[in-house]
Amino acid sequence: MLSAFGNVFGTEPAKIKIDAIPDKVISTPLDKLKNDITQLIAESDTKSIRMEENERGITIHILEDIVFPSGSADLKSTSKIVLKRVADIIKKLPNDIRVEGHTDNIPINSSVFPSNWHLSVARALNTAYYLIKEEGVNPDKISIVGYAEYKPIESNDTPYGRASNRRVDIVIIK
Repeated sequence: MLSAFGNVFGTEPAKIKIDAIPDKVISTPLDKLKNDITQLIAESDTKSIRMEENERGITIHILEDIVFPSGSADLKSTSKIVLKRVADIIKKLPNDIRVEGHTDNIPINSSVFPSNWHLSVARALNTAYYLIKEEGVNPDKISIVGYAEYKPIESNDTPYGRASNRRVDIVIIK
């Protein structure tokens, strides 16, 4: 039982069977986490929230159309509903959380954001700040990073691809 509860991202995704209760299986914390995120995505009724699991941990991709107006780092009111739900999930975890800002490869040059680097960092910062100040996520667990256009999840050759790349990722670190 220690391995099931000791680490959300245990090295083995096994389930534990309890001998005293035949045919009853307790899910691992990782299964519960993935189920909570899947439920969030289903209830959001949008294709703009995605989950990915890889060697870093579990990533929640939240696309720009939910969180930010184009070319801006100011959170939309719709983002706060989603971010509140995400905060409810991540507040319970012992894991570190990385908030990552991303852009497409279309250059930006405004008085506020002289580059995509500036925009991606501002988006990560504003998202993290909201999670900490408004939703009570422990600031000791949060870090931010801006990747600009350098970590795309789709090709920047199509409008769909560029839209997918304009996002904030919330990474639950293993």
